[in-house]
Amino acid sequence: MKKRESILAVLQEDFVAGVDEDLSPIMHHLWKLEGGAIYFCRSGWAHATIDLKDYEIVKNTQVVLLPGTIIRINGTSSDFSASFFGFPKEMFREACLRFEPIFFRFIKEKPCYVLPKENTGAIKGLIHATTAIYNDRKNRFRSQIAKNHLQSFMLDIYDKCYRYFDRQEIEGGSRQDEIFKNFIALVHENCISQREVGFYANKLCISTKYLTGICRSVTGEPAKKIIDDFAILEIKVLLQSGEMTIQGIADKLGFPDQSYLGRYFKRHEGISPKEYQSKYSI
Repeated sequence: MKKRESILAVLQEDFVAGVDEDLSPIMHHLWKLEGGAIYFCRSGWAHATIDLKDYEIVKNTQVVLLPGTIIRINGTSSDFSASFFGFPKEMFREACLRFEPIFFRFIKEKPCYVLPKENTGAIKGLIHATTAIYNDRKNRFRSQIAKNHLQSFMLDIYDKCYRYFDRQEIEGGSRQDEIFKNFIALVHENCISQREVGFYANKLCISTKYLTGICRSVTGEPAKKIIDDFAILEIKVLLQSGEMTIQGIADKLGFPDQSYLGRYFKRHEGISPKEYQSKYSI
């Protein structure tokens, strides 16, 4: 991947934009984005897992990856090509101040969708303009223009979401749907340090039994299983990066000690953190 770090960490640059045609350098590894990214598939296909869900990305698919997203590329076709715009968390926050949180909860739940061919002009034009300003290194207003482009991207994405999806699907219909969406948003934000159902039930002002019942109704899984799945995903990202010791990971995630983390991980994955790290580290 020509700009692998651009999407995964946005590195030292204010933003990045361009075209990706080779994802093989990052294939089959979990990556947690520090910033965010907007992808537009120009040709071919890619299979990706985004926050535990599998997606097939085909021509004219728009992919919106919010800061903190965990992604793994599972495979691509030989003719895969995608334009992208990668941006830091701070730029995203400043560009999106006026959008309601419910819109971003929907994007987090549905990061990929295929645009009708006749409605791809806006994203193609925006990415072309963003790539041009990225390459214009001497432009004194380069970062401000990129932030304005990001706001334009998000306005267009907002329009497309409300045009192609039912308002009830975006905002939630029943009280149970609303509670479940809020629960998932809380899990994304807190699963690193909070792994007990009671924490989330208290935040939602409901009982643990009611929360578990809602989760079973919507997904067939109990609330604890959903929390653990996301927590394990976070642990895997840290183990694969190889940047921290297992003790360091235990400290970061609020486990009492390395042994407790090891038992927790092995109970869910069948192997120890050390074995997983040896097998999958970058």
